[in-house]
Amino acid sequence: MSAVIELPRVDGPGTGTGGAWHVIVQNDEHNTFDSVAEALAYTIPGVTLAQGYALADRIHRSGLAIVWTGDQDLAEGYWGQLADAGLTMAPLERA
Repeated sequence: MSAVIELPRVDGPGTGTGGAWHVIVQNDEHNTFDSVAEALAYTIPGVTLAQGYALADRIHRSGLAIVWTGDQDLAEGYWGQLADAGLTMAPLERA
């Protein structure tokens, strides 16, 4: 039987910036489909205006949608840009 060697934990569980993070936009009563779609297309790389409208529809129907997932630093940047554009944002969430 082999022995299990446990290394000491440097930080508490769930700490660090590794892994993927979700950028989530919530539905609200003050943004139009146009403004949401345009903000998403302008901010999130690879999102076309048509895809922005599809995401805006999902946000409207579901109450929220994950609009981007990736590195924490990038997620924070996109989150801030979308918030600055007036979108209602959920807190960043670890994927």
